[in-house]
Amino acid sequence: MTAAPAAAQFWQCAPYARQISGIEIHGNANTWWGQAEGRYDRGHTPRAGAVLAFEATGRMRVGHVAMVSQVVNDREVLLTHANWSRRGGVETDVRAVDVSEAGDWSRVKVWYGPNHDLGTSSYPTKGFIYADHEPAPPVQFAGTVPAEPLAG
Repeated sequence: MTAAPAAAQFWQCAPYARQISGIEIHGNANTWWGQAEGRYDRGHTPRAGAVLAFEATGRMRVGHVAMVSQVVNDREVLLTHANWSRRGGVETDVRAVDVSEAGDWSRVKVWYGPNHDLGTSSYPTKGFIYADHEPAPPVQFAGTVPAEPLAG
């Protein structure tokens, strides 16, 4: 039996979000919002270091979580997350745009690597779980996808 190199790290979204945000919630992503109640502040305004909790859907049966690495404006953030564009891969500082009618971050479009743009689907979210401290720097491994410049 041989040890796998660090470059072979396969990340699920929840353990990765926990590691970089410091939000100590365990379990599938679709349980984070409920588990955060009474433990962490929650809301619908993005903040750097907060974790955006996605609802479970038919295509994302266990939901998704991603850390806000930067707030660009009231309808756009940069996310750092794992297991989105490529199984087990990490992406840093990728665009997410609020496409909800009410502007409350209840539905988003997220950068999708194979398209080199926002994906064609939009996803329902529950909101943001706020960390009570500054986020840790993203964990970098070989195979981490660097952010591409924003179109401007």
